[in-house]
Amino acid sequence: MRAILHADREWGIGKSNGLMFSIPADMKFFREQTTGRVVVMGSNTLKSFPGGKPLKNRKNIVLFPGGEEREDCTVVQSLEELFAEIKKYPPEDVFVIGGAMMYKTLLPYCDEVLVTKVDAVGGADAFFENLDKNPAFTLVYRSEDIITNGYKINFCTYKNNSVTEF
Repeated sequence: MRAILHADREWGIGKSNGLMFSIPADMKFFREQTTGRVVVMGSNTLKSFPGGKPLKNRKNIVLFPGGEEREDCTVVQSLEELFAEIKKYPPEDVFVIGGAMMYKTLLPYCDEVLVTKVDAVGGADAFFENLDKNPAFTLVYRSEDIITNGYKINFCTYKNNSVTEF
């Protein structure tokens, strides 16, 4: 399982239940990585999408305790149910896409984290753990600087050296 996100200089990942930056190159990368695969999220992330609709061309799994079943995505009520559902798919096809609580809860179980680092401060109210200071994670890839939409970004991959099994 992998996590995918964009983070500002302070590891901020969101503001007011939405993205801080609109960067087409980041959105393209996200689509390329997740289309045809499985995305795992919390209920607030689902609600943040246009019309509260799941992402197209992906299997959407939503941890939503007390949430009702839906035709357009798989709703699970607990972490145990979530893990049972995730096990149905190849680990490399499963992406955690938010929000902050889902990232925090599932980070130990992720083999890799794909981070689009944005060289800016976005005024975040939701944050991701600083992987550069986490001894369990190693930066294994960092793209060249990319200037796009007025921002300098880098695509980075972090490897988890001590993945927790579920």
